[in-house]
Amino acid sequence: MTKQKIVIRVSMSCEKSRSKAMALVARADGVSSMGVTGDGKDRLEVVGDGVDTVCLVQCLRKKIGHAEILQVEEVKDKKPEEKKPEEPKVLEQLPYYYHPGYCHYHLPPPWC
Repeated sequence: MTKQKIVIRVSMSCEKSRSKAMALVARADGVSSMGVTGDGKDRLEVVGDGVDTVCLVQCLRKKIGHAEILQVEEVKDKKPEEKKPEEPKVLEQLPYYYHPGYCHYHLPPPWC
């Protein structure tokens, strides 16, 4: 399923009805985030995956009051930009602390 953003206008006259509506929306299946928007703070913006919009509005009408669906749209996820791997740096000359490895073999003394 795809993520969708739903905007619902609900008649919420006081802070108590807003918190009641938020609690009702939070219990709905598939809701990932929600918020109260609009000039009169009368709109609920719900974002989720597989949210039953009609059932949600019916529950809001039963518990809160008048509710209507204003907008339902698909939300597209933003893909992060792919970073190009950095090319390895090529040193022009060896660092000052580099010493080539010399192998020193110890020969047994000649009297052995």
